[in-house]
Amino acid sequence: NIEKTNLLKMGFKRFVQVGRVVYINYGPENGKLAVVLDIIDNNRVLVEGPTTGVERQQMPLKRVNLTDYVLPIQRGFRTGNLTKAINDFDLEGKFNSSSWGQRLSNRQLRAGLTDYQRFELMLLRKQKSYLLKRAVAKAKKAAK
Repeated sequence: NIEKTNLLKMGFKRFVQVGRVVYINYGPENGKLAVVLDIIDNNRVLVEGPTTGVERQQMPLKRVNLTDYVLPIQRGFRTGNLTKAINDFDLEGKFNSSSWGQRLSNRQLRAGLTDYQRFELMLLRKQKSYLLKRAVAKAKKAAK
């Protein structure tokens, strides 16, 4: 029985809970991080992000993506205490260093490129691919 329980672990790890950090994916707050302060019902949560400019408001769960981060806070935390908890947790730094945050910053960087910069990027990508293919071919030839 013990072996079976180890095999049957739940794979889902991001639960809607107080303190869960969310990424807002729709509306005027799109692209900002906030923290769940309370769960209103099955479809809505109370969120606030004082460091990112998100005022305390109710938000449908369809408009947020759950992140891996959970702050150690109590239900209904006040704004000042929440700001302190966010700063102590270094939320912005952790999110920006994650693969999700890096992907978002790369997308934002590429959206700001001009036509000529995209052309230069294409040429550099081609050059990198060519050099990589040459190195692989050389290594294959040396292995024979």
